[in-house]
This record gives sequence, C-alpha cells and structure tokens, in this order.
Amino acid sequence: MPNYKSTKLACYVGYVVQAVINNFLPILFIVLNENYGLNYEMLGRIILVNFGVQFLTDALTPKIVQFFGYRRSMVFSQIGAATGLVLLAILPQIIPNTFVAINISVCIYAVGSGLLEVLVSPLIEALPTTNKGANMSFLHSFYCWGQVFTVIVTTLMVKVFGFANWQFIPLVWAIIPFFNGFAFVKVPIIEPISAEESEPVSKLIKGKTFIGMMIMMFCAGASEIAMAEWASMFAQQGLGVSKVIGDLAGPCAFAALMGMGRITHAAVADKIPFKKILVWMSAACIVCYLVTGSAASPVISLIFCAICGFTVASFWPGLYSQAAATFPRGGTAMFSVFALCGDLGCSVGPWFLGVIADATSLSIGFLSCTVFPVAMLITALLVLPSKK
Repeated sequence: MPNYKSTKLACYVGYVVQAVINNFLPILFIVLNENYGLNYEMLGRIILVNFGVQFLTDALTPKIVQFFGYRRSMVFSQIGAATGLVLLAILPQIIPNTFVAINISVCIYAVGSGLLEVLVSPLIEALPTTNKGANMSFLHSFYCWGQVFTVIVTTLMVKVFGFANWQFIPLVWAIIPFFNGFAFVKVPIIEPISAEESEPVSKLIKGKTFIGMMIMMFCAGASEIAMAEWASMFAQQGLGVSKVIGDLAGPCAFAALMGMGRITHAAVADKIPFKKILVWMSAACIVCYLVTGSAASPVISLIFCAICGFTVASFWPGLYSQAAATFPRGGTAMFSVFALCGDLGCSVGPWFLGVIADATSLSIGFLSCTVFPVAMLITALLVLPSKK
C-alpha cells in the first residue's frame, strides 16, 4: 500500500502557499498607500481581483481536472503561484501604472490559488483514512499556520529590505511553490470521484440544504477575510499603533487563533453536531466584529480582532466536511461550487469594508461587516440538520 504521508505533506504545503498568496500583500498596504498613493478602495479592489480570479478559476477547475488530471493540475497550481509572485517583483518596475502592474501579477498567482482551493480538499478526502472531518480541519489549519508564518516573515522582511525594496519579498515567497511543484510530480495520488460518477450540480442545487451551504460558504469567506485582510491597516491607522505591533497583534494573532480553532474543531468534530458549533461560533463572530469596530480601547479592539480568528476557524473546513458527508457523490464539481461561493465572499467582504471605510471610517467598515456572520447564523439555523 502506498505511503500517503508525502501526499499529505505536499497538500499541507499547498495550503501554506495559498496563505502566502492571500495574506502577504495586505501586510504591504501601508507601503502601497504611502509610496504609490493607492487609496482604501484601490487596495480593497486588489483583494477583489485576487479572489475574483480565484472565483473564476474555481468555476473552471472541474474542466481543467477532467482534461489534465489531478496531478498535472496540482503542479500547474504551484507554477501559477510562483510565476505570479515573481512577476509582482518585476512588473511594477517596468509598467508605469503600478496599480495595473500589481493586478496583472495578482491575476496570475490567483489562478494557482484557485486551483489549490478546489483540488487540495478532495485529494485529502479521497485518501484511505478515518475521521474525515478531523483530517479536513487539520488540513485547513495549515492555512492558518501559513498565515502566521507569512505575517511574521513578511514583517521581518519589510524591516530588512525596507519600504523602498519591497519587491524582494514576493521573490522570497516564490521559492515555496517552486519546490512544492516538484513534490506534486512524485507523491502518490488517489483520483477523487470522476465527473462521470458524480451527481450533477444542476440536481444538487435544487435542494435547500445545498443552496443554504452555498450561502454559508459565501459568509464564511467574507467573515474571515474582511477581518484578516484589514486587521493590519486597522491596527496601524485606525488604532494608532506601529506597523510591527499592528501586524503581530492584528493578522498574526488572528491567524494563530484560527489555527488553534481548527485544531480544536478537529478534536471535537466527531463529538459535537456541526450545526451547534456553527451557531455558537457565528454568534461569537458577530460579537467580535461589533467590539472591534466600536471599542474605545485599542487593546480591546485588537484582542477581539484576534478572537475573531478562533470564531471563524470551523466555518470553511466544517462546511466542506458537512457537504462531503451530506452529498457523498458531489465530487470535484461540488467542491468547485463551494469554493466559488467562498471565494466570492472573500472578494466581496474586504472590498465592501474598503468602500464603507472610504465613505466613513475603518471602524464603521468593521461594524458594517457584521452582516456576514449574522447571515451565517440565520442560514445555519434554517438549513442544517440538528444531528450529525
């Protein structure tokens, strides 16, 4: 029997790559704002482009897999990530419009991230293991540890290279997907259920449970990324702390607690009904957004910003596991639909916050984003089964 430890390791690193792609550039928002004059809305639009391209890639992934197979598609995901990161260091130096140059690079590495989002979870789900829910949550925890790693290392690299030489940072990050691409060439892979064997999405989407899960995936992406992407700038400009403190106390603490939350979820996934977990965590997430946006004390705001990471931890992996259990013949197309919804939320959430912040303030932006966990809570109560 093949040893799938190397497959798991490559998938774990794949989620670290996705964490790099989604989180390192917001750490540089202050640089882009001060050096190139990009306002809040433009910075929010960069996030929108990133997750928007991931959204389109999610939609195309079933066809890509059908044509190339899982192995080559995984290799392509790493190539796309590495290429986009390298171009981010080069294009702003040769294209006069920095905003356009950044978005071209973001589009390319977003394709790699979109492929990863759809492919990694069913690859892990297909492995001959027990405790599927725990394995899924443990896998997704590597996105969190990758986010912590990304924030700390990016912050340190900013100190080493300085604002003027920020272009070296994406070059360093490109090393990880470059080598992980070679790993996916060799690791043993079990092909998940094929498109021919899976239940058509056109049939799945007729049920209220499936539609409800689509809505919840949107809310999961929006609730997580709106806080994660804006935490650094909020801590610095909204609360008046330094960049290093802002990065570590904002997105880094958020990601660390989200990782702990996913490890905790892995431990209790087979013991507590997911509906109960989701309802309580959605309610806690609402409180975190309200306190982060309204507290008079910067310390209290930062604490609840970090706690928010724990509250959203179970959203994404838990919904994936619930979907796999509820629709066992869903296949890659099902994961693609849910990734589409999640990435749409990841696009809209931080962009919506940026629009509100430009018109009012960052604090009001965070308060406005309470709408996403509220929608999650209501939908969970309406559509999820009370028992496992």
